[in-house]
Amino acid sequence: MSTILPEGEEIRRAIKWVSDERTENPCASLASLIETASRRFDLSPKEEQFLFHFFTEGKGCS
Repeated sequence: MSTILPEGEEIRRAIKWVSDERTENPCASLASLIETASRRFDLSPKEEQFLFHFFTEGKGCS
């Protein structure tokens, strides 16, 4: 039996997962992490694009 999550819950889980993965492995490719999160959390292409912009807008890469 699957559970119905509130709207936006999967994107919130994806953001947390990507953030945690980047903390654990700062050298991991952001694109790869987002692609994995998209599959893992069954995100739409629009949600995947949002995730990419969330992590890249206004942030420099060091």
